[in-house]
Amino acid sequence: MSTTAAGTEAVNAHRPGDPPGRACGDAADALVLTSGRMQKATRIDKETDADYRLPPERKSMHARIVRDLGIRIVSGEIRPGERLPGEASLCTEYGVSRPVLREATRVLVAKGLVVSRQRTGAVVRRRSDWHLLDPDVLYWMIQTKPQQEFVETLLTVRRIFEPAAAALAARVASEQELSAIAAAYAGMEAARTPEELLEPDLAFHRLIAEATGNDLLAYIGNMLSLALRESIKLSSRHPDTHALSLPRHKAILTALLNRDPLSARQATLVQLEGTLEDISLIIGPGSESL
Repeated sequence: MSTTAAGTEAVNAHRPGDPPGRACGDAADALVLTSGRMQKATRIDKETDADYRLPPERKSMHARIVRDLGIRIVSGEIRPGERLPGEASLCTEYGVSRPVLREATRVLVAKGLVVSRQRTGAVVRRRSDWHLLDPDVLYWMIQTKPQQEFVETLLTVRRIFEPAAAALAARVASEQELSAIAAAYAGMEAARTPEELLEPDLAFHRLIAEATGNDLLAYIGNMLSLALRESIKLSSRHPDTHALSLPRHKAILTALLNRDPLSARQATLVQLEGTLEDISLIIGPGSESL
């Protein structure tokens, strides 16, 4: 499978930056942001390759507020049931007007992180209400979780999702979809460095999810690409990553081409166990329990 936050990071793209120091009552900011620009806030910039624990550069104060508050919520600094800091204090802290702050709050509401109430303000929702597959929320989770905990969470999801997706793809994938998966594997074979291996590896897993013929599974596979990218980049630190990775993926491809669901499921499980072993060597003692 595939994730994006070191080579791919969740970047909020909004309007040009709000100049700091405006009075909280300045209503001119209310008309600046558009819904179209807000939608850009959840796109993943697949061109960057910075370390995922370094926050990406933001393009506006509005985006910075969304990021800062989002990280404070996801990290547990502001807990479910607790209110966000008051508008007046946040306006002073960031030097923005109330309309800008309220737009940032609306983004957090759309991500399921808070609920906005007229008299009590914005209150953090239960974790089960958060939109964890939202690229920004997922990125913040990756940023704030300890590395071992992140790996454990992701591999648990992958063990549940990927073997079943591979088995279904073996049954229902079209010849064209199988050819696309084979082409991704060929890209992995042609790679000469871990960096060159990353994109075809991501494509391999994403295309299997798409080949299930199930739009929801394909969506989940795509949304997990940010976290998967980090997993692949972590395992690629193993000195023999290429030699280890290719046979595991080849076994999955062979099972798919043979339209053998049981073998596809088993080969995927073997690949995930191999990934666990590789990462365990990298992140040190205690990881065997992941």
